[in-house]
Amino acid sequence: MHSSEKFQSLFILLAIGIGLLLGQITFFQQHAELFIIPFLLMMLYGLFLTVPITGLKQAFKNTKFLSASILLNFVWNPLLAWGLGGIFLSEHPAVWLGFILLLVTPCTDWYLIFTSIARGNLALSTSMLPINLVLQFILLPSYLFIFSGTVGAFDSGAIIDSILIVLFVPFLFASLTRFLFRKKISTLHNKVIPFFASSQIVFLCLAITAMFAAQGANLLNNLQVILLVLVPFMLFFVINFLVAQTVGKWLKFNYEDIVSLNMTIISRNAPEVLPIVIIAFPDQPLIAMAIIVGPLIELPVLSIVAQGLLKLNKHI
Repeated sequence: MHSSEKFQSLFILLAIGIGLLLGQITFFQQHAELFIIPFLLMMLYGLFLTVPITGLKQAFKNTKFLSASILLNFVWNPLLAWGLGGIFLSEHPAVWLGFILLLVTPCTDWYLIFTSIARGNLALSTSMLPINLVLQFILLPSYLFIFSGTVGAFDSGAIIDSILIVLFVPFLFASLTRFLFRKKISTLHNKVIPFFASSQIVFLCLAITAMFAAQGANLLNNLQVILLVLVPFMLFFVINFLVAQTVGKWLKFNYEDIVSLNMTIISRNAPEVLPIVIIAFPDQPLIAMAIIVGPLIELPVLSIVAQGLLKLNKHI
């Protein structure tokens, strides 16, 4: 595990702190917002560039795992997120919406790290990356329309524009990059992709710094609300761990495949949904704040789950 991945939660916390400090300076507070979207677009460009779209065919070979993963990620998780939010966050619709939108987007990067740590089926998990990416790319607009209407009175008019800007533009440039390097595959895989893979956390932290510099005052005034997501987040992780164990045993998966199922339905994709809500709901910083809190809880949880799975395997 690279240090940038091992200390991702720490880097995010530092970015938040630096952003809050810079927000005390009028110049940064007034201009920081201009940098949020460019940084996030660069991060997403790197994400789309590193995801192996060629793995789509491989994923369809294991139909039992593919079906379980899709149903749990794109049917069960949205319902679970909506239900937990309804119980704990119904009085805070902006936080509720951010909570839901984070939990409906499966991770497309760091869950592989924890799959490897727990000695799961890394090849199977890797083949699921493009499936998760394509499906959330397609379904996220629907989730935004559905949940922004049910949890509160949010203006969804800018949702399509935000999807096109945040997802289509970096995806288009990533595809263009692959096309331009089609005759220099070794350069693409040995230099270009590794650079952007390692720099994603940098662009994410720069975007978070800019956001907290621009919206720090509003967010600090509502920290007590953000603390409310801790319980529903933890319940989401615990419930999904139990669900993955149950479904995996019911479908007679081996240990390695159960690990992969655990990681793909527990880990979430904050970097992808964050820029979308920033563009779609620029006057609702609490939606973004709920999404940022997610990885701070998620990464330590994934580490605990990985170690727990290893211990369970020793007793089998």
